[in-house]
Amino acid sequence: MRGLYFDGALQLRHDLPEPQLRADEALIGLRLAGICHTDLELTRGYMGFTGVLGHEFVGELLTDHGSFAAGTRVVGEINVACGVCDFCGADVPSQCRNRVTLGIDRYDGVFAERFRLPVRNLYAVPETVSDEAAVFVEPLAAALQIPALAPISPSERVVVIGAGKLGLLVAQVLRLLGCELIVVARQVRPISLLEKWRISYVDARRTDWLDRIGRKSAHVVVDCTGNAEGFAHALEVVRPRGTIVLKSTYSSLPSANLTRVVVDEVKVIGSRCGPFGAAIRLLENKLVDVDSMIEAVYPLADSLAAFDHASSSGVLKVLLHP
Repeated sequence: MRGLYFDGALQLRHDLPEPQLRADEALIGLRLAGICHTDLELTRGYMGFTGVLGHEFVGELLTDHGSFAAGTRVVGEINVACGVCDFCGADVPSQCRNRVTLGIDRYDGVFAERFRLPVRNLYAVPETVSDEAAVFVEPLAAALQIPALAPISPSERVVVIGAGKLGLLVAQVLRLLGCELIVVARQVRPISLLEKWRISYVDARRTDWLDRIGRKSAHVVVDCTGNAEGFAHALEVVRPRGTIVLKSTYSSLPSANLTRVVVDEVKVIGSRCGPFGAAIRLLENKLVDVDSMIEAVYPLADSLAAFDHASSSGVLKVLLHP
């Protein structure tokens, strides 16, 4: 089987073994997959991962399984939970004490012709949602987790720092809340999309961008930069007793003035995975624009070139098809 494998170096392999299914797992054929920032961080040492990369996907069931018929298009949650620990018992499988994670932590991912995932993780994709849109369900769900963890009032001022792939989804989700929203963007392509969507932004290439936003002015700041400076900038922008939501994963540890957190009584919230059902509904009702975020589509045979493209500065979503 062909797939993109990482063991310290990226390799397109043609000799990968077929997935060995457990009783609760389905065999899925890849239809389309997305390369995200976490995939790039994994190749830089994040999590010490070895195996097949990839966790954003839309696939097709290759056999009947439970309520799903063969041929059903599916997306899937990335956390493979044990089902017996205290967090699983509390219906928080994303924080399962024994979890492994699709394409991220001890569980092979989706950048292959076929892969496996527990049936309980799967969601059927409505006919009205295209493959190109469905591949965004996982990151869109992650964006939706922000208001779930940090309720945002329409009267509040919210700043999103970082207008990459996730940041643009976050901006579109938060816009639906009616808050005063400002996005900090640096690259030409994301700025053009923010203008198209009529979302206010500040150009981070300006040396005075912090002053243009206003220091200590935001009720909520969301860090989607994916770099260690993002948290430090968020501390500059958030108001006393405000909230910082961290959506970035880092291969290296960020440094910031944590005294500000104490003195200004700032709440810091980590936010990870989110509600798939809600993300599917947003796509079904065309409340977010994901098609404009697609930069390129590569065949799996050219996945090394796709990774090079995805790692280029300012590039948005690069997709792989089998």
